[in-house]
Amino acid sequence: MIVVDLIISLFVIVLLQFAGMYIFSLMTPYRDMEEINNGNVAVGITMGGKFVATAIILGIAAYTNSSIWHMSLWFAVGYACLIASYWVFDWLTPGMKLSDQLKGGNVAVGTLLAAVYIGIAISVSSLII
Repeated sequence: MIVVDLIISLFVIVLLQFAGMYIFSLMTPYRDMEEINNGNVAVGITMGGKFVATAIILGIAAYTNSSIWHMSLWFAVGYACLIASYWVFDWLTPGMKLSDQLKGGNVAVGTLLAAVYIGIAISVSSLII
């Protein structure tokens, strides 16, 4: 029975991770994977930050909850905060539009945004615990 629970939990975790990445990809006016295939390092760094940040929130949600339902719920709460951080950060930097900078290959913006995602994920995860 433990093996079945472990397999189900692992399946749900992978599903939530990729669902989270898909939702993130809908937020940008460009196609993330297409930009990465074209060698856009800024988008690659940002996407890596998104993946790590999503994994941090998902990992803490899985670690601190004994049911898949509660894990999914806390992941959704943490993930909503992560998405909100993009829009707030974009709003707080009125001199530049993040999506335009990333599409243009601005590595500095990509690196900063990846760090923002990871920092927000760590902060939000402390609230989930």
